[in-house]
Amino acid sequence: MIEFINLVKKYDHGVTAIDNVNLKIDKGEFAFLVGPSGSGKSTFLRLLIKEEEPTSGKIIVDGKDITRLKKKDIPFLRRKIGFVFQDFRLLYDRTVEENIVLALRVIEAPEKEIKAQLKSVLQMVGLVGKEKFFPNQLSGGEQQRVALARALATKPPIIIADEPTGNLDPITAEEIFKTLLEINSRGTTILVVTHAKDIVDSLNKRVIALDHGKVIKDEARGVY
Repeated sequence: MIEFINLVKKYDHGVTAIDNVNLKIDKGEFAFLVGPSGSGKSTFLRLLIKEEEPTSGKIIVDGKDITRLKKKDIPFLRRKIGFVFQDFRLLYDRTVEENIVLALRVIEAPEKEIKAQLKSVLQMVGLVGKEKFFPNQLSGGEQQRVALARALATKPPIIIADEPTGNLDPITAEEIFKTLLEINSRGTTILVVTHAKDIVDSLNKRVIALDHGKVIKDEARGVY
């Protein structure tokens, strides 16, 4: 599903953000990406969605080498990856429903599919009844659920969550991870970047640790 092959990313100022990384995340897997600030996690994610280009090596996503992808095909790559941000990145002048539906309109989904998917993802993240609420009428946890629903709306095979619980209290964070696990159980590949050591240690999932751009640990049932 996702594979980095001899991947290197060097910046002009001499910093090597990704240093000869080789790893593979299989379809349907749930993996954590951890490491201190400056370890290369953000670059890892930017390379995956082609916001950055590698210096050398290959990135395979869903069987395709995206390092060879033409600019016009990048939107199609990003439809395969639902991205959930720590700061939610919701449109605060639009309702929950409108935030989610926008993702479907961008890909020109038919109206019938839009209605069906809206209902499905609202149920999946536990927001039925909140469709007409605006983000500022919701708790932080509910806003994160809207962001998750929006990422799920286009049925991507991969969900990437970048510090999805960084601004949430422990109980709400646990609920968000329960939702991610439920989504994963339906076959979606999940990659979570997090500093939440307690959650990582409790879930007994794969842990990939970066430090100075290198993979220093990759355990199928790991801890932070």
